[in-house]
Amino acid sequence: MIKDKLKADFIKAVDFATNYSKPLPPDLMLKFYAYYKIANENISSPENSKPLINAFKANALIQAGDISPEKAMKSYIKLVKFLKEKE
Repeated sequence: MIKDKLKADFIKAVDFATNYSKPLPPDLMLKFYAYYKIANENISSPENSKPLINAFKANALIQAGDISPEKAMKSYIKLVKFLKEKE
């Protein structure tokens, strides 16, 4: 039941972040990327035509560390709360 609430909160947070129209600093975007990938257990190699972008994405995944999908969801939700507080 707690996992269901966490997943619902995560989906709402992803929807908010996806539709967020203000520019975000690259480091924050990379955190969103890493937490999203880990939360969805999709830690495949970054696929971008630009090697430098792939390197930054790979580094973001490494920096996120070996965390569980649940922890990644919670971290993603915290980032969205941070964005909402700045508005």
